[in-house]
Amino acid sequence: MDTTTATRTAAFFDLDKTVIAKSSTLAFSRSFYHGGLINRRAVLKSAYAQFVFLVGGADHDQMEQMREYLSSMCTGWSVAQVREIVGETLHELIDPLVYDEAVTLIEEHHSSNRDVVIVSSSGSEVVEPIGSMVGADRVIATQMVVKDGRYTGEIDFYAYAENKAKAIKELADTEGYDLSRSYAYSDSITDLPMLEVVGHPYVVNPDRALRKEAASRGWPVLVFSKPVSLRQRVPSLPSKPVLAATALGAGAAAAGIVWYAARRRERNRGTD
Repeated sequence: MDTTTATRTAAFFDLDKTVIAKSSTLAFSRSFYHGGLINRRAVLKSAYAQFVFLVGGADHDQMEQMREYLSSMCTGWSVAQVREIVGETLHELIDPLVYDEAVTLIEEHHSSNRDVVIVSSSGSEVVEPIGSMVGADRVIATQMVVKDGRYTGEIDFYAYAENKAKAIKELADTEGYDLSRSYAYSDSITDLPMLEVVGHPYVVNPDRALRKEAASRGWPVLVFSKPVSLRQRVPSLPSKPVLAATALGAGAAAAGIVWYAARRRERNRGTD
């Protein structure tokens, strides 16, 4: 690594319930439903899993169930159709969900010449546009296999738990980030490996297990509670193109989409 670039630093943000107030991929499921990608039965079947996510996050076993479920559910989906749906509804659905406190932190890190990286178990078709909207420089997201423009149902890279930490280390090697002076933010105990790889970990709206871990390690606990429309908060905030991390190609399918999208319609009745 070039010593002139080894002094660079970055801030790594989990997405759901850290940068935005809800699940990024759940937000699009009504559109997926109307687009014919999911059916009403799938929506209802997933209602309980959605509730678990909203209340306390998903544990390891539940995340593994999600992974298996999404692998079978997305098979045959058109990548172009997913991108089109996300692009058409991004600002309407996601813009009002962004935490004011998260945007302030992103601005502060940029002012300190740090790159901002969104690290999410959702897929690039969701994470990259949201990253662009909030001013992130790069994203790390789940990658699914695409063949002939459609998802095969196989997962090439699952951006979850230890895999997040591994991808962060690889990106740091490529970009010259000094992780000992970098920052990370997350709400979930499943992101403990991600928090452990940086010198400045912060927990945001933590689940019970992560709150306990933070207390034992003396990590700062942040409370984000002010979702605000970006257009109202900073009308001139420029959207910027984001680069997917090296191993997570821009053509990757959205693993989080196919699990969480099936549950959005039920959620809209109670929370939107």
